[in-house]
Parts: sequence; C-alpha cells; structure tokens
Amino acid sequence: MVYECDDTTKVRELFAGWKETLIYSCLQQVMGKIYVTDLDHPKSAFAFVGCFGFFAGKPDRELVAHKPGGFVILTPQNEAWAKLIEECYPDAKRVIRYAIRKDTRFDTEALQRNVEELPEGYELRAIDSALYDKCLENPVTEDFVSVFETKERFLQLGRGMVILKNGEIVAGASSYTRYLEGIEIEVDTVESERRKHLATIVCSALILNCLKEGLYPSWDAQNRNSVRLAEKLGYEFDHEYAVYEVSSEARTH
Repeated sequence: MVYECDDTTKVRELFAGWKETLIYSCLQQVMGKIYVTDLDHPKSAFAFVGCFGFFAGKPDRELVAHKPGGFVILTPQNEAWAKLIEECYPDAKRVIRYAIRKDTRFDTEALQRNVEELPEGYELRAIDSALYDKCLENPVTEDFVSVFETKERFLQLGRGMVILKNGEIVAGASSYTRYLEGIEIEVDTVESERRKHLATIVCSALILNCLKEGLYPSWDAQNRNSVRLAEKLGYEFDHEYAVYEVSSEARTH
C-alpha cells in the first residue's frame, strides 16, 4: 500500500545529498507530496511536484507503479531505480537533462544591462492577479503559474516576470516551484518571438528580483539550449543525469 507521508522528517535522509530544489519543496512541505509504503519506518520514498517525480532509498516496485496520472518525468536516484522504472514502464523514454550548480554568484550589473535591452514596443511586468489569469490562457505560458494550487498561493509564494507585446504575453520567466530559500525557474517564449533575446531579458529581471528578496533562483536545464542560456546569465553547468518521460498511456507491468 502506498501512503502520503505527512512527517517528511522520516524520509529526509533518503534524499540526503540530492541537490534538487523540487525535492526541497516537498521535504519542506511548501508544495508537492511525498509517498511511502511504510509510514512508520520508510526505507523508500517518492517525491512528486508539478510533473516531476524523484525516487529515493531502497528500490520499491510498488512505489514506481504508483505513478500519478498524466505525463510525468521520473528521476531515479540510481541505476537500480532506473531498472525498475524501465520494467514498470517499458514505453518510457529515457532522456538526458542537465543539472546546473546551485551556488551561482551573479553579476548583477550585467543582468541589469540585459534588462535595459528590452526592445521598443515591449513591456516588462511582474505577474500579478490579472497576468496570472492571462498566463493560463496559453499552453506556452500556463506552467509559469499552474503548479501552484491556487491564484492566491501563487501570489503569496510565486515570483514571475513576463514581457508583453500589444497586450499579449510573448515571453516569461517564473517560479515553476517554490521552496523556502528560493524558486525553480520556468522560462519560455512564444515561437514567433524567439531569437530576440527576450528570454535573456526576462530571466535577468526575475533573477534580480529574487536576489533583492534573498531568494535563490535555481535553474535546471531540459536541453543544451537551456544550458547555454543559463551560462549566459552567469550559471555554471554541473552534470548530466537521466530521467524517464512517461505518458498517461504508457503500459505498466
């Protein structure tokens, strides 16, 4: 039987040393959930927030089979967990992601110069109540706010900046998730507005705002383009790691 773990102190050691802010969000109970098969003495755990899941501890087939519905990205702590994921979800796609160091010292003057390159005809704004609603209107921008349970929760804990053109959101950088010490950045630009450096501008603005609040703007890269953007902003690449993309139709065995 799989249970939701309310006392996350019991699983903290299982995730020890794993520098992933989405896990921090779950352990700190800011957002997301942790599942176990033994509430009293858990030897395995599954942290899940947004569409990301992380398996830690002793590999447990029951936990792996307990995938939430819809598209998910599952991250194994080691190859034993990876093998279990492959056995349970033979249709899963193994892909490489790119971890970025979590101790960046930013050049705030360079970031400010980026912000000042906003082209004429574009407007840079923080996500407020009205822009929260507007983000949800487009699949490209909905993840800027959608992982938070409610608008009120986002406005309380979330942080985000968008670039508008003719009143429409064309680019944005926001908190995909929040943990106590910072945010995990989500960034995107509508296809027609790409290659105009808008992502650089809006990310620079968000990073500066986070630094002013004493929040760390964490970055994890889906692809090498994301790594290059991160490095342009002052981040440093750390290491590659494997994840499994599983759709709602994937077979379970």
